[in-house]
Amino acid sequence: MTQKNASRAIRIYIVEDEPLIAETAKMSLESHGIRVLGISEGYDEALKNIQARQANIVLLDINLEGEKDGVELAKSLEKLSIPYLFLTSQTDPSTLARVKETNPLGFIVKPFTESGLLSNIELAWHKISLEKEEYIIIRSEGERVKLNQASILYLKAFDNYCYVVTSEKEYLIPHTLKSTSESLNSEIFKKSHRSYLINTIKIKGIKSDAVLIEDKEVPLSDTYKKKIESLL
Repeated sequence: MTQKNASRAIRIYIVEDEPLIAETAKMSLESHGIRVLGISEGYDEALKNIQARQANIVLLDINLEGEKDGVELAKSLEKLSIPYLFLTSQTDPSTLARVKETNPLGFIVKPFTESGLLSNIELAWHKISLEKEEYIIIRSEGERVKLNQASILYLKAFDNYCYVVTSEKEYLIPHTLKSTSESLNSEIFKKSHRSYLINTIKIKGIKSDAVLIEDKEVPLSDTYKKKIESLL
């Protein structure tokens, strides 16, 4: 997809309680051919309009009008599989702790520049495109299963088999980790250990000997540690 066509395909909804910031973002995006579907200042209106207008990226401020903030809206968007980026400024420690429980495509720090805003949107769209376009077919327990690569958290070697692990299920498949890895996107899936292949988009953090993938800890060996750390 060309950059021009990609811009036309992006449909953004802005959730921001500061009108000047929202309008600045809207003008910057529209000047580059990106469609902005609307602006909301609070949770309820935003969630309703995001679904009704079929936004495929949401720019989401953490601080919103009303009782529910951007972190709560982020969790609602995740349940609907709607991707989002946080618009952030200085935030108190308790809110930051809650932000760590979410899975945004990125963070845009306020005040932002037009180039910074656009580069973050382009990177987010690239991630979304990879998620939408790439699937693998696996056989597990006698069934043929079509898996979106984006749903895979990690893979674990098990003799001449391997486990494919998602948030919902573990699939044991009759192929080695090496042969299965050849069907995956090598830009996203990287080794953290000789027996583990991880989805780097899902990384939440790194410990001395483990990678945090959502709520799971995956072994991290010294051989691969620098490479994994460089991706954050």
